[in-house]
Amino acid sequence: MDTMFGDRVQVLPPEVARKIAAGEVIDRPAALVRELVDNAIDAGAKTVEVSLQGGGAVRTEVSDDGRGMDREDLELCWLPHATSKIRSEDDLLRIETLGFRGEALSSVAAVARLEILSSRTGGKAWRLAVGPGGDLGSKVQAELSHRALGTSVKVLGLYDTFPARKKFLKRDSAEAALCRQAMLEKALAFPEVSFRFVSDGELKLFLPAVETRRERFAAAVLGRENMGFIHEIFASGTNFSLSIVLGGPEITRADRKAQYVMVNGRRIQDFALLQALEYGTQGWFPNGSRPAGAIYVDMDPAEVDFNIHPAKREARFRDPSAVHRCAVIALKDFMRRLGIAQSSRSEQEVPELGEFAKGVPAFYSVADHSSVYTTGHNANRSFGPSSTNSPNVAGEKTSRLAMEALLDAPPAFAPLSGLGATKRTGMEVETGNGTGPGSGTGPGSGTTNAQANGENGSHYLGTAFGLFLVAQRGERLYLIDQHAAHERILYDRLRAKAPQRQELLVPYPFETDSDEDDAFLEARKSELAALGIVVERDGTSSWQLTALPEIWKSGDAETVRELLDLRSAGADLAERWYATLACHAAVKDGDILDAASAADLAQAALDLPVPRCPHGRPVWVEISLKDLLRGVRREE
Repeated sequence: MDTMFGDRVQVLPPEVARKIAAGEVIDRPAALVRELVDNAIDAGAKTVEVSLQGGGAVRTEVSDDGRGMDREDLELCWLPHATSKIRSEDDLLRIETLGFRGEALSSVAAVARLEILSSRTGGKAWRLAVGPGGDLGSKVQAELSHRALGTSVKVLGLYDTFPARKKFLKRDSAEAALCRQAMLEKALAFPEVSFRFVSDGELKLFLPAVETRRERFAAAVLGRENMGFIHEIFASGTNFSLSIVLGGPEITRADRKAQYVMVNGRRIQDFALLQALEYGTQGWFPNGSRPAGAIYVDMDPAEVDFNIHPAKREARFRDPSAVHRCAVIALKDFMRRLGIAQSSRSEQEVPELGEFAKGVPAFYSVADHSSVYTTGHNANRSFGPSSTNSPNVAGEKTSRLAMEALLDAPPAFAPLSGLGATKRTGMEVETGNGTGPGSGTGPGSGTTNAQANGENGSHYLGTAFGLFLVAQRGERLYLIDQHAAHERILYDRLRAKAPQRQELLVPYPFETDSDEDDAFLEARKSELAALGIVVERDGTSSWQLTALPEIWKSGDAETVRELLDLRSAGADLAERWYATLACHAAVKDGDILDAASAADLAQAALDLPVPRCPHGRPVWVEISLKDLLRGVRREE
């Protein structure tokens, strides 16, 4: 059969085929680092050093203190598909090592000079040199040498004989940065291994061995100075366990560069699990910022397939939804409890959360869609609900019930029947002797604001800048964002009880801009109706709004925009819509409240279990009496 160019089909020469195959595995120096560090870890190394020259294109060397190879192993290891890690195709169904195909060293030898020095005993060693494009038909002899226990693999002149490929490499500094990142990803997955990264003779990164993934993540990604804000969460499902390292709301990022997914020691590209990291922390990272963290999946090898990508950057799970759901549940539960711990006036108020608030790991078992809290420090890799990392669930029931009571009990303040507000540009609250603004406990009413006692000894004092309510509780002064506070209160109420639906007198027609919008509205029409939004299709891209929640007061165009924006909410459709409803209905900046309503709102804000608005911003800031005294130099 002729090709479209009129040439005959033929089998490529072996040397061309090898270079093409090598290019799938070794596309740049960073791929060398990834493959060679994998081999070092598979060999049981406790120390790994990566050394580069010229961004890795001139020289890339990886040295380890692992098991090493003898002469026979060394003379075979560079041949195609030579490996010590699998013996039969059945082994591919339960891959327990980072490497398994036996293509790495062969690919390197096709496009660079490969030198290996290895010792299985320490002292006596063997050295082998081959490539580029070594003759597969002749046996290469290893030479006697000397080395401590372990292996050094040196790659020289990457793509020197393949200039068409070499010209696509970036400048040396950029390639070195990619190599550093490749090593860092391996370091994140194996905190028990010590890593050194040297570039052009200069030590650029040193990560000594540590006990936990949390410690390694702090050192490698966020900085050891942030350890107090980094948490580790354990969860498990059927045939898998999760360890989630998460930077708290004090640490934010504008992008996903500090987000990782690790499966059985490999970093993979898995958008669903990255989404789980963000869904589980939704509402805690404000203004479009993103959490920093890593989801580690330790899974029965029979439940995951890595043999679907040449560089093993992707994986196929037998049950991906179970892993995603487990991560989201654990993260959401953790963030709620973290909010309680952070909002406690003292550790004595919630004693079982004292250590939890300091970053001590928590364990969640979600195999039965329930959550169990405990504390612990064991971060060993394991999988399955019978893991030795699992806590004694029965022994934790008491603290679990106590925290559920804190989460689910109604707030200790009377419901706000409605906030009276008038638009003003000043800071003052109007005063008067009758009803309306200024009545009750406001200035001039006969009772000062400072006398407006709330529960728990709190006092509403007044307003500032048309934005903040000022309150005192004990020896602390609180500046409360009135919009964020009211927004959170409304959001909590909407989640507890969905708003009433109101039929529109005249249906509002609108057009969608894309097939994705149409698919979203069609697929989730019933969910939207349960939230008070009723839409009906009226043509290919034509729709009608026939009902909305009765508290929704925005105009038609804004309503449609907010409705279609819900498409990105994923599984959190209800939470996103309730947050939108609460934001639109809450008092705004510049709204001046009557004193009684302001005092009620301040009290309710200080009693919130989670003092953050649905979009993640803090509801209030606090200043201690000691800070104020220091400010005016009454105290040092």
